[in-house]
Amino acid sequence: MSEITLNAAIRKNLGKRAKRLRTTGTVPGIYYGHGQTNIPVEMGELTLQPLYRTTATHVINLKLDDGSSHKCILRDMQFDPVTEKPLHFDLFGLNENEELILEIPVTVHGASKGVKDGGILQHILHKVRVSCLPKYIPDHIEVDVETLEINKSIHISDLIIPNVTILENEHSAIVAVVPPTILKEATPEVVAAEATVAEPEVIGKGKKPEEGTEGAPAEVKK
Repeated sequence: MSEITLNAAIRKNLGKRAKRLRTTGTVPGIYYGHGQTNIPVEMGELTLQPLYRTTATHVINLKLDDGSSHKCILRDMQFDPVTEKPLHFDLFGLNENEELILEIPVTVHGASKGVKDGGILQHILHKVRVSCLPKYIPDHIEVDVETLEINKSIHISDLIIPNVTILENEHSAIVAVVPPTILKEATPEVVAAEATVAEPEVIGKGKKPEEGTEGAPAEVKK
């Protein structure tokens, strides 16, 4: 478990007034926890980046401008769908004696034997849901695929993480190596057979043209 220290201020602008913060590069957020008082907070966008631009799970040592400190984790993050800039963040306070449920990122390590043989590596599960005490939160879950061959998979049941309960289906595949996709070309015999198929006769629809009108057959005089 890695820990990161971040400084934040207790937020005075609440409700709709919080939108003004974003124009100054500040992101509004909330700190909350079981049996704890909710604290509206704000943090500079650059200060916040280490929390969401990472593949690891961090325990945050949050230092507020009133002199208090709080252990927490990033619970949720909202982004603008157009600019992808952070709009709001949720920090969940930790109790050292209380287990919590969270998702841990999965990283893949090693050059797969199956890939060397021409297979394709598929990373299926990118996060694994677990339950544990705060002191046992893993930074990430590393899966070694060095010996993984074609048509073989690594499943949840293959993971061993001390002091952590995995909440996923044990039969769920995390990574797999599948055979390469081969597109079959049409054989010359098939191509020749398709070329000899006669086009269907097109039969015109509509009324039969009357005699003497354009398109009607000319009368033969005797």
